[in-house]
Amino acid sequence: MEAESQHSRAASGVDAPRRIIDPFDREITYLRVSVTDRCDFRCVYCMSEDMTFLPKADLLTLEELDRMCSAFVAKGVRKLRFTGGEPLVRRNIMWLFRQLGRHIESGALDDLTLTTNGSQLGKYADELAACGVRRVNVSLDTLDAKKFTRITRWGRFDQVMDGIRAARAAGLAVKINCVALKGVNDEEIHDLVRWCGDEGHDLTFIEVMPMGEIGGEMRLDQYWPLSMVRAELQRRWTLTDIDYRTGGPARYVECAETGGKIGFITPLTHNFCESCNRVRLTCTGTLYMCLGQEDAADLRAPLRTSEDNGLLNEAIDEAIGRKPEGHDFIIDRRHDKPGVGRHMSVTGG
Repeated sequence: MEAESQHSRAASGVDAPRRIIDPFDREITYLRVSVTDRCDFRCVYCMSEDMTFLPKADLLTLEELDRMCSAFVAKGVRKLRFTGGEPLVRRNIMWLFRQLGRHIESGALDDLTLTTNGSQLGKYADELAACGVRRVNVSLDTLDAKKFTRITRWGRFDQVMDGIRAARAAGLAVKINCVALKGVNDEEIHDLVRWCGDEGHDLTFIEVMPMGEIGGEMRLDQYWPLSMVRAELQRRWTLTDIDYRTGGPARYVECAETGGKIGFITPLTHNFCESCNRVRLTCTGTLYMCLGQEDAADLRAPLRTSEDNGLLNEAIDEAIGRKPEGHDFIIDRRHDKPGVGRHMSVTGG
């Protein structure tokens, strides 16, 4: 895939971009951008129900996000993913997709995509496709409408299903992200595999991550190791490891009975840091070099200090030079507080 990408860039006359290399010789090619910390859901493993969000004045403008993302593309990032909160609730967000679509057209960017709860896909699917988006990840932890309401607190199951159908009708590939929650959706994993196979969606299971205070929910009670999830799946399905990558941390298997792919993201039971190619930008311009560490760099100040990108590029280089070897998530009854204090919605997962 990478060879084909390089060939296409050469054929189009696009100069090979600069490479960003961290201290452990990992090339950084993937930027995840949280365009807002706000969301129209309050999922029990992600947020408390009574959230305090950032003042809108603290957020980067859409124009600043365009400039920031474009600076990373110029430095060698090949994949941009918008996250939130829920990215599609950001006012005028489609302007940013349209602007960054120019990097898809030029060949400077391979992939412009988003992770969404699906609530707004019915409204925006066609326009996303027109901007160069080819696939979306939709967070969906259950196929039971009542349980969906309990998990998301504010979500409407039918609206999400309509959004997924709209995405497929617009030509977007849909991957379903499911957080494995013990005692919540553990009896549904076979149903999810079958449904995704029938609908033509790939499926990724994710371990619950210890980030942010979430009120009365205890993550140790929610935590279900994906080693156990896979063992349960193998009782019914024939799973074969495959060498398939989307640029993220998931490890994939192929399911013989459905023909679909199933991914596993395991930040706790299997540290995937050795191949990490990602950094995360918040909606305020803070760059986190690792999801599971608190070290961060302020990119908003250099962005706003100068109209050219000299200071911004220096700040990016300095930050990447501090990227750690790995994270240290932990879930332990002796530690009642989350492993990382900020909520998932701050850095977008």
